[in-house]
Amino acid sequence: MFRNGKSIAGLSILGVFVLIAIFGDWIAPYGPLDKDFTALRQPPSWVHWLGTTHMGEDVLSQIIYGTRGVLVVGFTAGVIATIIAVAIGVTAGYVTGWRSESLSALTNVFLVIPGLPLIIIIASQYENPSLLLISSVLAITGWAWGGRVLRAQTMSLRNRDFIQAARANGEPLYRIIAVEMLPNLTAIIASSFVGTVIAAVLGLTTLAFIGVIPITNLNWGTILFWAQQNGAFPDFWWWYVPAGLCIALLGMALSLINFGIDEYVNPRLRSAGERARAMRKKGFKLSDTATAVRPRPAAAGTSGPGTSSDPGTSSDPGVTNAGIK
Repeated sequence: MFRNGKSIAGLSILGVFVLIAIFGDWIAPYGPLDKDFTALRQPPSWVHWLGTTHMGEDVLSQIIYGTRGVLVVGFTAGVIATIIAVAIGVTAGYVTGWRSESLSALTNVFLVIPGLPLIIIIASQYENPSLLLISSVLAITGWAWGGRVLRAQTMSLRNRDFIQAARANGEPLYRIIAVEMLPNLTAIIASSFVGTVIAAVLGLTTLAFIGVIPITNLNWGTILFWAQQNGAFPDFWWWYVPAGLCIALLGMALSLINFGIDEYVNPRLRSAGERARAMRKKGFKLSDTATAVRPRPAAAGTSGPGTSSDPGTSSDPGVTNAGIK
């Protein structure tokens, strides 16, 4: 996984965001709400690298301070939703009868619940909702699709030979799920986690953009909210473009990491990636459609295999001047 270029690129981008979130107080050149009334709506310059808002606030500092809230909400919601999806999805896929049907019905109920309106209703009941509350609501409304996929994959695994052998040996249920099944579901679990994190980030920024989350919870969506409220679209691009790019970069980083995990877990993708890296080390291009073959040297005294000095004759007895007999 750590030799895969995609996963390395994704981990590098994610690592930059994590460092920004941890050391944001020391990295930011200004406070997120510090005002410079001599530079209102100024484009990027050496003083303000990403320009200023209508109140002279530094956009770069706001993005740096807002990174922490986005990552906390995204990863907290991803962890909670993945735990719920694994617990319900794998159990529903392994057990049979009314227990499986009940858990499947519960998953279907959460699949049809409109997530965004529910989040808006819950968040609007609190004057200043905490990040943990927002993460929990996003996780509860976002685990169902991952749980359904895990249930389907578990149902295909429960009749495999190694699962039947573990069951015949009297292995307890928790060990069969934890030791035998979960390693085979790693790629799907990782994909579910990545998708939930991306959905949580988009959900948080959406809530902030429509004004449900108070402005005290500074994040990338809050920057977009104030940009929209003060007519920054489309003239003052430096106010809203950096926040949008950060959302896109974070989603791309998580997707690249997911590609690397999938290649590590899937034997076919892993062997294909190893062959591709070996070919690149030998100097071959993966876009080449054919490999050049060196011609065999002709024997001494002849002009080549199967030829003679007389153009009208051939060394092959089955070939004449008129063609093939």
